[in-house]
Amino acid sequence: MNESPFHAVYRCINACPGEYPLDALLYRCPHCEDLLEVVHDLSALKETPAQSWKQTFEQRCAQLASTYSSGVWSKKEWVHPALREENLVSFREGGTPLVPAARLAQSCGLEHLWVKQCGNSHTGSFKDLGMTVLVSQVKQMMHDGKKIKAVLCASTGDTSAALAAYCAAAQIPAVVLLPANKISPAQLLQPIANGALTLALATDFDGCIQIVQQLAQQPDVYLANSMNSLRLEGQKTVAIEIVQQLNWETPDWVILPGGNLGNVSAAGKGFLMMRDLGLIERLPRLVCAQAEHANPLYESFQNGFREFHSKPAQPTLATAIQIGRPVSYKKAIKVLREFDGLVEQARESELADAAALADRDGLFSCPQTGVALAATLKLAQRGTIKPHDRVVVISTANGLKFVDFKIGYHQSALKEVASRYANRVKMLAPSLEHVNAAIAQFSAQQNI
Repeated sequence: MNESPFHAVYRCINACPGEYPLDALLYRCPHCEDLLEVVHDLSALKETPAQSWKQTFEQRCAQLASTYSSGVWSKKEWVHPALREENLVSFREGGTPLVPAARLAQSCGLEHLWVKQCGNSHTGSFKDLGMTVLVSQVKQMMHDGKKIKAVLCASTGDTSAALAAYCAAAQIPAVVLLPANKISPAQLLQPIANGALTLALATDFDGCIQIVQQLAQQPDVYLANSMNSLRLEGQKTVAIEIVQQLNWETPDWVILPGGNLGNVSAAGKGFLMMRDLGLIERLPRLVCAQAEHANPLYESFQNGFREFHSKPAQPTLATAIQIGRPVSYKKAIKVLREFDGLVEQARESELADAAALADRDGLFSCPQTGVALAATLKLAQRGTIKPHDRVVVISTANGLKFVDFKIGYHQSALKEVASRYANRVKMLAPSLEHVNAAIAQFSAQQNI
């Protein structure tokens, strides 16, 4: 598996001349300064029949004791074929469940609605899918003699958690820059617990990323933000998993929250690879959902993507996507155009109520997922999504990272939110009569 016949390189998203190896400390095109992307040798991959790829992926996922049971590394040839097995740093990421949301579907008149629970991963978010690739690359580079003193990132929470965990497993120093007082306590604790140098800066995410980009110009540090296209190679496997879990059938819609916009780009890339290699015959429509308080892509969509203007993000409950200057906006626009995609936004009340409604299906949705769920409800109610359409919402993080959001909702303590589905604790005297009366009232409300 280490002597792979397959090959991948960096190339400019604007098709500037030149290609660059994946072990280069390079994040932007030397000619135009725009982002790079990972390009695979599809002609070599096509020599393996589509059915054989399906069988390989499924067989590897069943090997529970193997690194190749990972949702990412079961697709190694499609992700990073040049990595040697001994350098793979994995917590068996991916393989997360595709959960039907019956009550939520019924509330908006849909027959088929699933939530892809990417938060059921090692550090509790989809960022694990990309970080396993990035940190594995760094480990191989260091093993081959490259001097790297640290891997660093700016983060709204989840990226820092994933970076810190994977670097800890690989014994590689990690440095994370966080916007002070703008992430949840659980997200702040994760990199601290895993030993990363954790720096809280008196700015927002966009301010942190500016400093990180300056630091990344140094030759002995490695950038872990989505400006590094290796991250997206791991994140694209969520698209493959969704199709695999639907018996290799493409859903009609895939809806996901967007902040720095790497995730929608990655999902699109996964679907395109499956189509180009013959595993699927058609593409889904993609929807990028943004919080109204941090919606530069939505505003660009309103003018047909003719213009894109960054702007300061305003405070939002969906803190992980509170980003006004997304790095990957060009990649996202390109993908959305190819997929006949849409961009929708959600107000604070809409995202909070949608997350609470989804929780009635047994989920525990983070506020970012609430943005995607709210967009789904709006598009279904508008008739854009038809009742018989097969719809997948990607949940990006575990709700346990956002318990203050959950508590505030059910205590009706969130700004701009009326908490339509609040479920408050009832204080009772220690009496069988009072408890039975409460149960009877609850049963009547539930039509039991």
